[in-house]
Amino acid sequence: MMNQNQVARIKAQYPPGTRIRLDHMDDPYAPIPSGTEGVVQAVDDIGTLHCKFENGQSLGVIVGEDIFSVLSPEEQQNMGMTMTMG
Repeated sequence: MMNQNQVARIKAQYPPGTRIRLDHMDDPYAPIPSGTEGVVQAVDDIGTLHCKFENGQSLGVIVGEDIFSVLSPEEQQNMGMTMTMG
């Protein structure tokens, strides 16, 4: 479990609106395939990124367990054309 300082750093690093690409999630039941892009909706008090993905699914991404990357500004512009937040 993360302490309050770690959670605060995660919230600062991945604020709502941050666009990510899920590279790998070691969960056989996860509905989010690798390579799927999404938007951070919120970060909870244990540091889980709650994201809405381009496939319409919403799921918590765990920092340090799930592998993801933040999209570059260029990738974010391209994603904005294909996905709307809501």
